[in-house]
Amino acid sequence: MLEKLHLSGSASRSELTTTTGLNRSTIAALVGELGELGLVEERGTTPAAGPGRPSPMVHTRPQGAVALAIEFIVDSLGVATVGLGGHVYNLVRIARPTDRFSPAETAQDVVKLAGPLLDALPPDHRLVGVGAAVAGTTRRADGVVTFAPNLGWRDVPLAALLEEELCLPVPVSVANEADLGALAEHRRARPGTDHLLYISGEVGIGCGAIIDGRPLLGAAGYAGEAGHTLIKPDGRPCRCGARGCWETEAGEAALLRLAGVPSGAGGIETVAERAAAGDEPALRALDEVGRWLGLGIGNLVNLFNPDVVVLGGVYERLFARLEPSMTEAVRARALASSGEMAAIVRSGLGSDAALLGAAELALSEVLADPAAATGAP
Repeated sequence: MLEKLHLSGSASRSELTTTTGLNRSTIAALVGELGELGLVEERGTTPAAGPGRPSPMVHTRPQGAVALAIEFIVDSLGVATVGLGGHVYNLVRIARPTDRFSPAETAQDVVKLAGPLLDALPPDHRLVGVGAAVAGTTRRADGVVTFAPNLGWRDVPLAALLEEELCLPVPVSVANEADLGALAEHRRARPGTDHLLYISGEVGIGCGAIIDGRPLLGAAGYAGEAGHTLIKPDGRPCRCGARGCWETEAGEAALLRLAGVPSGAGGIETVAERAAAGDEPALRALDEVGRWLGLGIGNLVNLFNPDVVVLGGVYERLFARLEPSMTEAVRARALASSGEMAAIVRSGLGSDAALLGAAELALSEVLADPAAATGAP
């Protein structure tokens, strides 16, 4: 019941009775228990639709369970405080300093950003966890980033590092940013979509999958590294050490190279501006990257048969420019049966998808076991 309120918003007791299949007295008892835990409250009533009393409205209390969310990607660092029900208290994002790329320095930067956000929370808030999204393969069991080639990290115990630097009495969970982008899109933007792929485009390409309504993670959390699948055997070397990976043809670096734009901050915006002005190299670059993007998506559509493929990061920002060549390539590559089913759309959460997914990761324990996660006896 708490999960329904968290994902779908306020509901009346009668609505909760209908959607859960529980009887009225059980709903009343559960609402009372969650109220004692400080997670929900009753305010207002629905108009009576017939005989009987109006039904009380049940609302989540965002301050009853708050997550500190962190996102580590190549060109930026994001931190947010998010409460139950998806309420964003504060969110800040900064460009990553090029001379502060080490894990230890990055963790120290997180502390500086997080302090004011935590101080600004309501006095009666309850912090329940820290969630971190990172652009790299991450072992969920202990929060070790085993390999993040575009960050230059290998075997970094990020969860332990954040615990030490933040000094907060709550658990720290770390996961791949594309997996968390998929989780956020599934929970906050497209609830009810049981088969969803989230393609994250930054310096590299990540893929998160929701299959049968559940995240597809693999044995250790490494599933979904689509950016390092082979798409061009005689292609360019990749930072992972292989050659011809998908991200070498459809990633940010490929787009900048083809458009003749120097890499660095503002490069993508420069390509977009040149394309809007009719610059031929920029337009050709977008068509070429869109084609490679579509070929990779076509492979994934054949493999996973999703209802929807969500494009995030760079692909969300450039969606309108990439869409024509991408769509043509998907149609050429995907089987007609599965290709016709898959809608390809831009992220509903924009650049904050992975960061909001990190918050959802930290709040998951509260949804699974409200009493235990809030320290109730």
